[in-house]
Amino acid sequence: MKGFIQTIKNIWSIKELKEKLFLTFLLILVYRLGSYIPLPGVDINEVNRYVADQASANSGILGLLNSFTGGSFSRASVLALGIMPYISASIVVQLMGLAVPYIQKLQKEGESGRNKVNQITRWLTIGICLVQAPAYLTLVTSQILPFDPASPYAFYLVPPSNFWFWFPSVIILITGTVFSMWMGEKITDKGIGNGISILIMVGILADLPRAILNAFETDASGGIIFLLEMLGLILVIALCIMIVAAVRKVPVQYVKRAQTSSSSYMRSVTDSVRSYIPLKVNAAGVMPIIFAQAIMFLPGTLASYVLEDDSVIKQFFTKMADPFTLEYNLIFGFLIIIFTYFYTAITIPVNQMAEDLKRNGGIIPGIRPGKETADFLDDILSKITLPGAILLTLLAVLPAIVKLLGVEQNLAMFFGGTSMLIMVGVILDTVQQINTYLLNHRYDGLMSSGRTSSDIA
Repeated sequence: MKGFIQTIKNIWSIKELKEKLFLTFLLILVYRLGSYIPLPGVDINEVNRYVADQASANSGILGLLNSFTGGSFSRASVLALGIMPYISASIVVQLMGLAVPYIQKLQKEGESGRNKVNQITRWLTIGICLVQAPAYLTLVTSQILPFDPASPYAFYLVPPSNFWFWFPSVIILITGTVFSMWMGEKITDKGIGNGISILIMVGILADLPRAILNAFETDASGGIIFLLEMLGLILVIALCIMIVAAVRKVPVQYVKRAQTSSSSYMRSVTDSVRSYIPLKVNAAGVMPIIFAQAIMFLPGTLASYVLEDDSVIKQFFTKMADPFTLEYNLIFGFLIIIFTYFYTAITIPVNQMAEDLKRNGGIIPGIRPGKETADFLDDILSKITLPGAILLTLLAVLPAIVKLLGVEQNLAMFFGGTSMLIMVGVILDTVQQINTYLLNHRYDGLMSSGRTSSDIA
């Protein structure tokens, strides 16, 4: 605890770092306030009353999107689409880099190429919003906040079929996403951490206090079950940290040769530097879960087109749309393992890594440079990806397991899955950046003074 307080003092004593943190917190506050501003023609009081009366949380991909936006999705907020269109555009551009030569060329052009790729991503984000905004309005007026004159909830001050509801709402939803994208980039450039990831994490964390409070209020054992649930949550966080931080270190040796000459002799000097390549056990991150959840959303959509309520097909699709059924989790886990291998294969370029090592004079001891090095790295990656995929699958299906054990549904969603992985990953990355900044600042002070603390003493 003493070390933590001292770290806070160190952060507060550095003006530039303090300003970065202040800007980050300010933009986070603006993002959270924006999630409570409704679209024009929507009565936010009626929406809040309706949301409070709902006993169960959203499930499937809709629940995932709602958690990513901090509840904006279900409240018909101006930031309802949040940052997710930008995430979708980034994934599309990343996949295009594997097949489109122009994108591949830009990715190799350094800073100027990255700027052009970012510009393409921004324009693609607007294009995705042009599709998602009308789709969201259709969804929110038919399912999330259904328009019904006989309903006890008067959500809409203007009929949602009116042009003057749709047109400004589409424009505002697109603007909200662009504004969220701008805030994320400002946090990355002027603040601390990855801004886009921080905004997603903040949206997820927004539901955690309410979930913990509900679990405490529904505990009839005098707090014993609640304490066990909190202990289990801490263990899950530790598991997430292990999955995010686990790496396989591949030793690398860099050899540099230099020749010196004099009037009497020529001498060759060999300098050897040892390093390692950190191959992550879970190199795919949270993307396999997101891809698998997107596919698992399809059965629920197909079920709505089956007219016979008692048909076997509709019953099967209904089970497949419930994230707490056995059928759902078996197929869900299988898809996660497949997507983990797929995403790892397309994001870890072992051939390029082998070429870079060869070009820079690096070798893996006992392995020949070139193709043999690429095969060696690919073999290691294949072996460590399996336990990573299994742990990721276990984490993804853990909410269904703990719900069967009696954990309240809202809290159970934090016992793993996409939400927990994102929170742990973003927090670790942000803390690492702060520690690096503190370390660099201390080095700067040492270089400017020319004395160490022991010298001063």
